[in-house]
Amino acid sequence: MTKTAWVFPGQGSQAQNMGVNLQDIAIAQEKFNQAEEILGWSVLEICQGDEEILSRTLYTQPCLYTIETILVDLLKAEGKNPDLVAGHSLGEYVALYTAGVYDFATGLKLVQKRGELMDKAEGGKMVALMKFDRQTLETVINATENVVIANDNSDGQVVISGEPNKVDQVVSEVKAKLAVPLKVSGAFHSPLMAMAASEFAQVLEGINFNTANIPILSNVDPMPTTEKDRIKQRLIAQMTGGVRWREIMAQLPLEDVTEVIEIGPGKVLTGLLKRSLKNVNLINFDY
Repeated sequence: MTKTAWVFPGQGSQAQNMGVNLQDIAIAQEKFNQAEEILGWSVLEICQGDEEILSRTLYTQPCLYTIETILVDLLKAEGKNPDLVAGHSLGEYVALYTAGVYDFATGLKLVQKRGELMDKAEGGKMVALMKFDRQTLETVINATENVVIANDNSDGQVVISGEPNKVDQVVSEVKAKLAVPLKVSGAFHSPLMAMAASEFAQVLEGINFNTANIPILSNVDPMPTTEKDRIKQRLIAQMTGGVRWREIMAQLPLEDVTEVIEIGPGKVLTGLLKRSLKNVNLINFDY
């Protein structure tokens, strides 16, 4: 029997004109209208506008969340449902929506607040490293204050995050084949986000979560759970904690998953899965 996981990409997968092909579908129209009421601006207008504006965390995260949840609704309208869900960073909020932890509006309001707090973050730096010696990386990271592995994407790809001079120091010592600075305002998924995380935790505490109807593999803990309190605690930890995507991918075969559908723009997660897993059918669902 085929077990299917649905996975959802996060910030960095956005693209101009994403969601435009959805605008004439009734399910999508309802979500776009609801999103505009909550946000005070049009997701479709932002997606069709200036790329620089779309790339601002403030706008990117609500746009991705809205479009990815619409795609989920379309699949569910066809009678399709996953056995497991996981999302990369922002994508985890779509995973929680898919698993019935909260409704669309609640999730969007959380994402809007998260985007606002992250957009205001300053004084940090993030760099993607590709093709490096992992043991060297971990040794250097452990010996360097205020730098962490923010996104452990695969054996050969990570993103480090922290104080700019310390990040540069790690890059010089690790000597990765490729080091690419990311266009972000702050050191996301690092302890430098503690103040924003504290404020966001207060918001989260006031939200009622439901027990998930589909097991969720979280960024900060790849072991699947449906327990609502545990899910909330993991989400609180996510802003300062690393995205353990490499471990999430490794967990999928252990859960007997034989098919993974990436739901959303681009093929970032599919690319990581293709290089990391064998004998798993990979599908992209965009529109």
